[in-house]
Amino acid sequence: MIYKELKMRRLSRRKALSLVKELDAFPKVSESYVETSASGGTVSLIAFSAMAVLAVLEFFVYRDTWMKYEYEVDKDFSSKLRINVDFTVAMKCQHVGADILDLAETMITSSGLQYQPVIFELTPQQRLWQRTLHLVQSRLREEHALQEVLYKTLLKGAPTALPPREDASAEPLDACRIHGHVYVNKVAGNLHVTVGKPFHHPQGHAHIAAFVSHESYNFSHRIDHLSFGEEIPGIINPLDGTEKITYNNNQMYQYFITVVPTKLNTYKISADTHQFSVTERERVINHAAGSHGVSGIFVKYDTSSLMVTVSEQHMPLWQFLVRLCGIIGGIFSTTGMLHGFVGFCFDIICCRFKIGVYRPREDVQLHHQMNNLANHQTPLLGENALLE
Repeated sequence: MIYKELKMRRLSRRKALSLVKELDAFPKVSESYVETSASGGTVSLIAFSAMAVLAVLEFFVYRDTWMKYEYEVDKDFSSKLRINVDFTVAMKCQHVGADILDLAETMITSSGLQYQPVIFELTPQQRLWQRTLHLVQSRLREEHALQEVLYKTLLKGAPTALPPREDASAEPLDACRIHGHVYVNKVAGNLHVTVGKPFHHPQGHAHIAAFVSHESYNFSHRIDHLSFGEEIPGIINPLDGTEKITYNNNQMYQYFITVVPTKLNTYKISADTHQFSVTERERVINHAAGSHGVSGIFVKYDTSSLMVTVSEQHMPLWQFLVRLCGIIGGIFSTTGMLHGFVGFCFDIICCRFKIGVYRPREDVQLHHQMNNLANHQTPLLGENALLE
């Protein structure tokens, strides 16, 4: 008796387990009742292809970065502003001098600048570099979004300075290269290059130009590099590669610059630099015509009260996964409507050209042919009988 009870319990447990295993809250349609169609296969192929393409494109968007700009008031007034200078003037070094004078009447002598005798005419290699730089400058003026590309790539660390001469030329050294960097107060100031060496005295400053002949004045110049703040290789500034040629001894060049403090934070570099915008003006000094002034190169700069923070941003991983799920779910949700539309188009095409299920069967065609033959022969037999 006990053995039979245990056996019955085991059988009931097996039946219960099999019943639970076979239980399906979402019953599927048997494969024998599913009918495949060309429209369904086409829709599936289109859907999976669209998923693959959009997923790949979304992955490229996830890999890409963008620059975020934030603006705030610049509260740093105690730090010094660094000015990086690389000018070439078509005059000998003993005839030209450079200095900086700010609004506080503080004179920064040219102790931080170096004077190097050079040849003003460029070599073919240097001229090619300058043309390339001019092309980049023109594209930057037309497409402002290219500046973000420069921030992210930094030209792969490529230097932006004029390359050295590839050969030792025997031409005379007819120009002076003024290069280096100086630190000034964060107030408006004037960097000027004019005739004579600068001299500071209690009443101001002056340039000793009494021993320089007027015929030797030539302020044709080239600005190979001019930047503010920390010098970053690869960043192209608005005046880099500028070249001015004049045939008048009394030429005056003026550059009005507005400097904006900028904090640059990318995945490659983090630095405190400065952007600036510039306006150019040039005129001939002629006291008889009322055009007064001093011949030379004058760079008047002023600092902005706003500071820009440029940071490189990247899409988070969770946002990429959410967008990917949205793409897949959206395509699946629209597949049913697309299947109906494609099936309707297939039905029209198949009905028009008698393809697939719309192709007449052979027995039906034979029956129609026999009926047509009988219909054609009956009138003929009637006429023959009447004639007999």
